[in-house]
Amino acid sequence: MCQHQPTCPSADATDREAARAIACFREQGWSLLCNGVIVFDDTGELLPDGRCVAPRRGPARHALVA
Repeated sequence: MCQHQPTCPSADATDREAARAIACFREQGWSLLCNGVIVFDDTGELLPDGRCVAPRRGPARHALVA
């Protein structure tokens, strides 16, 4: 899929989010990467084989206040 030099990480790589975006739909909150991964603004992902990666969020800001 990727025609970039050097090639972008594959959809199975741990750094798959480093691939270049080929389509961005900011108003809908997602982007398509050249490796076929769809990344969402909440950090969730949809892989080309249909698997989902849950969003990686930290604790809520109000929970960090001492």
